[in-house]
Amino acid sequence: MDAIEARQAGDPEVLQLLERPAPEPGPGQVVVRTEAIGVNFIDTYHRSGVYPMDFPLVPGSEGAGVVSAVGEGVPAVAVGDRVAWATSLTGSYAQEVLVDAAAALPVPDDLDSAAAAALALQGMTAQMLTDGVVALEPGQTVLLTAGAGGVGLLLTQLAVAAGARVISTVSTEEKEELSRGAGAAEVIRYTELDDLTAELPARVRELTGGVGVDVAYDGVGKDTFDASLASVRTRGMLVLFGGASGQVPPFDLQRLNRAGSLFVTRPTLMHYIADPEELRYRAGSVFAAARTGALDVRIGARYPLAEAAEAHRALEGRETTGKVLLIP
Repeated sequence: MDAIEARQAGDPEVLQLLERPAPEPGPGQVVVRTEAIGVNFIDTYHRSGVYPMDFPLVPGSEGAGVVSAVGEGVPAVAVGDRVAWATSLTGSYAQEVLVDAAAALPVPDDLDSAAAAALALQGMTAQMLTDGVVALEPGQTVLLTAGAGGVGLLLTQLAVAAGARVISTVSTEEKEELSRGAGAAEVIRYTELDDLTAELPARVRELTGGVGVDVAYDGVGKDTFDASLASVRTRGMLVLFGGASGQVPPFDLQRLNRAGSLFVTRPTLMHYIADPEELRYRAGSVFAAARTGALDVRIGARYPLAEAAEAHRALEGRETTGKVLLIP
């Protein structure tokens, strides 16, 4: 089978299309012939060495496709079933992927594989952030960086559905339109600010009557963390869920005291879907919302599997909107 492999950590150019042996399922496993593969920012951390990994490496932790082989002890999944997955394991940038049967999420007949792949990790992440890490309530206000990204557009819709008001940040007019279309009440173009760290909190507090937001969702990281923290109201929370601009350096916890007894958390989806019942709940929630049209899934770019390096370059360059997919 064809697969994308990195022999060593590095820039996107280390991603090469190679032929590898097709996987064989062991007990409790299935092999899935991929139809759509999700590209996520964590894949760039794995490839670049931000997160230490063993090489050679086949990146990717989510996708959707059709089961082509089933191992022993798998009564609930059969050859021909359509499934999606989002796991802590890598290996999804390939024509065939080995998936634990317990992690294989049934895809409804009326949900296509592209949407299923887009929702497996990013959809459940957005769901976790609004109904798990924080349980948003009507009347709350949130700040969201990268509002036109894959998680951002989904999170905005879920937050609005929960009754919250969303203030988002974006870089361009096109992204502002997308963010507003997802339901953002206010959109701030950070590229128009001379001093992001000072001006973004000032603008947010102006929009919240001087109070600040109940929750700041920050998926950008190093470049926006201080501004996000300064935008949170007394006893509010900052949820750091990504580092598109780099990792946040260690900081003095006394800052939380001085800023108003704030809370900061750095969640990962895998800790919110480790329980099989919780996994089924989160997947079922986002799949159902997509099927009814309550959640609009925007596929921003589709790249052939062979162009995985170009997909990474676009993602790291903040050139993408919505979900980025690889198509075998």
